[in-house]
Amino acid sequence: MDRAARSGRDRPDRSATPGTAPTTVARVLDRALGEDPDRVALVTTSGPLSYAALDRLADRAARALHGLGVRTGDRVAASLPNDQDVVVAFHGAMRLGAVWVGVNRALAPPEQRHLLADSGATLMLSDHPLPDAGARVVELAAWQAAVRAADDRPIGIDVDPDAPAGLAYTSGTTGRPKGAVHSQRNLLLPGAVLVASRGYGPELRKGDCFPFTVLNMAVLTTLLVSQAAATSIVMDRIDADGVADWIRRERVTTWNGPPALLHSLARSTTVAPDDLGSLDEVWTGGADCPEPIRAAFTERFGVPVVATYGLSEAPTVVSIDDRDGHHVPGASGRPLPHLSVRATDDAGRTLPVGRTGELRVRAADDRYRPMLGYWGRPEATAAALDGDELRTGDLGHLDEDGYVHVVDRANLLIIRGGANVYPAEVERVLVARPDVAAAAVFGVPDERLGERVAALVEPGEGATIDVEALTAALRGELAAYKVPERITVVEALPRNAMGKIVRAELPALL
Repeated sequence: MDRAARSGRDRPDRSATPGTAPTTVARVLDRALGEDPDRVALVTTSGPLSYAALDRLADRAARALHGLGVRTGDRVAASLPNDQDVVVAFHGAMRLGAVWVGVNRALAPPEQRHLLADSGATLMLSDHPLPDAGARVVELAAWQAAVRAADDRPIGIDVDPDAPAGLAYTSGTTGRPKGAVHSQRNLLLPGAVLVASRGYGPELRKGDCFPFTVLNMAVLTTLLVSQAAATSIVMDRIDADGVADWIRRERVTTWNGPPALLHSLARSTTVAPDDLGSLDEVWTGGADCPEPIRAAFTERFGVPVVATYGLSEAPTVVSIDDRDGHHVPGASGRPLPHLSVRATDDAGRTLPVGRTGELRVRAADDRYRPMLGYWGRPEATAAALDGDELRTGDLGHLDEDGYVHVVDRANLLIIRGGANVYPAEVERVLVARPDVAAAAVFGVPDERLGERVAALVEPGEGATIDVEALTAALRGELAAYKVPERITVVEALPRNAMGKIVRAELPALL
């Protein structure tokens, strides 16, 4: 069978207008396959893959998953390191019409099991054992063998581009993660718009060090880069020396990193300015990155730090600084061309320039819609979506030039070194301890990480809390970055007349 004669992929799509995404993920490689199939698509610790090789492996992965019993609409979970295997598995799942569920390897076993149960995943690809997973676990070696043994003919499944394709798990006020559901069409759109609006082409070498199991990273790696017929560098290190080595060795031009890592690089005695000499832009969270860190990094390495604002529900990037590197202090760039952002009052009315309210995101044209909803949570979906407008839960305003300023995180989100920590999730684990009557978790400022996690705990009647034992117990239930680094026992937490905790009074009690 001719490799071009595939369902939904009969020929490269040349009719698309600038900033228009391919119809399905199976078509995202078409531009590069048509121009130069031997061009390097992906570089990981296992080595480079050409577009032709990635295309063949994606077809094999789709058939391997099918052979393991996965069908269109089934949820496929993956907890794999940043390497070829996870990228290939993702593309295979998309060609099969399955729903991708990324499971961060840093999550504790109870957290991983919850994601599997909540999503109803039938299969999990993993490089580590997970007893009582509730789903069939296929270990990495077995997955690699299945891909090698599979036929590389296209699977020939007609995928619905608007059906659920991926779950991006994010926590809410209940403390239990909930999955934002996205279609293939929506996963492809941010990459299409970023490539068009930022003028990316085959010279782009985009490096990313965040876990690929995060759905947003699938959006910002091969789903973005292949639309420029460029090269995606998926790093397996997230320390200063490791990232610098990747950038130097692979001549990375655009890199996406957390503020804590920018801080470490700017102060490193082992990383020289020339090590990052190939970079022409660095992305980081605008509201999460203190201006002194941004200034120190730019002064040392001579590269602009591009502020961004993103949401799992959007998905990913909502606003970004201009390509020329111009930055407004305290802002997170301007909305992407296909999006409109407004600040609203409690009644949903648009606030004037400079007035702070809840930020809402909606379409600026007919290409966009936000997430399909939260998986299995109609009430949470109704609260977050007002028609086709997404209520972000973040507080902020827009200035007269259209820059988005995120001034606070609603729902009390803690940003620790670029990682999201939801207080309610940690509090849920704390109050499950028999000696803890109540708990309040919050962030405290930190120069390097942005925030660290702190907790106040109220003992039960007649109970004595052993802080060291409590911390040890938390480490068995939560990812390490979520475990509070400061735990203080208080006689009683401050409450208002309604019995709710007065969070403004918490830091003083530390």
